[in-house]
Amino acid sequence: MNIRVIVGSLTAFAAALATQGLAQQVASTSPASVKAGTYSVEPGHTQVTFSVSHFGFTEYSGVFSGASGSLRIDPASPAAAKLDVSMPVGTVQTTSAKLDGELKGDQWFDAAKFPTATFDSTKVTSEGPGRATIAGNLTLHGVTRPVILQAQFVGAGVNPLDKSETIGFSATGTIRRSEFGVTKYVPLVGDEVKLSIAGAFTRAN
Repeated sequence: MNIRVIVGSLTAFAAALATQGLAQQVASTSPASVKAGTYSVEPGHTQVTFSVSHFGFTEYSGVFSGASGSLRIDPASPAAAKLDVSMPVGTVQTTSAKLDGELKGDQWFDAAKFPTATFDSTKVTSEGPGRATIAGNLTLHGVTRPVILQAQFVGAGVNPLDKSETIGFSATGTIRRSEFGVTKYVPLVGDEVKLSIAGAFTRAN
């Protein structure tokens, strides 16, 4: 791989953006910059990463993608926010193609029988500027259980490429997979699953 070619291409791309005045347009990190309304999940930049202990040797991670759903939000009334998200389980991906196939099978997520995981918020509690605790119900593997997410505002503004009004958040949470009936190799492969979420949303109205 030619590093000079890569660097040259990136430099040319940055110059093109600057010429169009796009390089000066960055997201605001102020929660007050969020415009009230209903937003749709932007699937291309929304990811749910999970990690579990692998025999106690490593924290092994994978990712789900292809989310859909909506977020209703008003920065003047954060407690009134409402989040509903669906994620196709069959998008699961790790660094092992063999494991990807196993995870989709009936010994793990059983994507054929339970193709979608959903999260529906039930309560949003402000924890200060740009931070919130989101309580909701997670349905996975045909089982619904309460889950708590800790959310952090990342940025808001107009996407310089597609001109959409965009907002972004990060969130973390922890679940026990055995509580959802996903028990393969517990406890050799960890029961506790750490979730790390990058959520992007575009304004619908």
